[in-house]
Amino acid sequence: MYKGFYNLTSAMLSQGRRLDVVAHNMTNISTAGFRGDRYTDSTFQDVLISRVGNKNKAVSTEMGNETYILAPSELYTDFTQGSLEETGLPLDFAIWGDGFFAVQRDGEVGYTRSGSFVLDDNGMLCLAGQGQVLDREGQPIQLTTDDIYADSTGALYTERGRNYLGSLGIYAFPDTGELERNDRGLFVGEGAQLSENSVIYQGRVERSNVNMVQEMVYMMTSQRALQSAAQMSKIFDQIMTKDSTELGRA
Repeated sequence: MYKGFYNLTSAMLSQGRRLDVVAHNMTNISTAGFRGDRYTDSTFQDVLISRVGNKNKAVSTEMGNETYILAPSELYTDFTQGSLEETGLPLDFAIWGDGFFAVQRDGEVGYTRSGSFVLDDNGMLCLAGQGQVLDREGQPIQLTTDDIYADSTGALYTERGRNYLGSLGIYAFPDTGELERNDRGLFVGEGAQLSENSVIYQGRVERSNVNMVQEMVYMMTSQRALQSAAQMSKIFDQIMTKDSTELGRA
């Protein structure tokens, strides 16, 4: 009987974690370049259930397999391409294909798909609140004006094809599954290499790849599962209370 409490409690905890992930995704649905997370869980290893006699416990009869409590399996990020939204702003950039922009602050480099850049007081190209944008050599990019043109490789010019200013660094990773999100929402990891297959669009930003309808379905499914587990735990509690009372009277 107590095993039922363990199973139901693990189910409630698991659904609670899933709802937290869904809430985080829905909160950032309007964040440029955001990548949604996915939570998965699994059960403990199957165990063999056997039945033994009341008197002779040496002989057992196999009844089948049973799985126990749910446990977190993996929290992974969905890196599928988001749609591009046209803004017309000269310092907005979007990546089509693999790769990330590199942003540096206090010596730490993070990677992002958000290309809504600005110029600071020193003319450095920055991602607001995150740090300076790096070029293909890993150096900050300084611009004298925001009246610029960028080609599909990320090369920046003051005029179309003239007065070269630098190139946006687009970095890819052998395995994006190894990336982790830091406390500022940027991805960090080892093995960054310049991407040669990405296409850069100026005057556009990549929207979040979170699907609101899908997240609503996840939310309602998890809420119902959580409510069902909570109701079942109450039933278990009532049954155990009744059993304890009856045993006390016996």
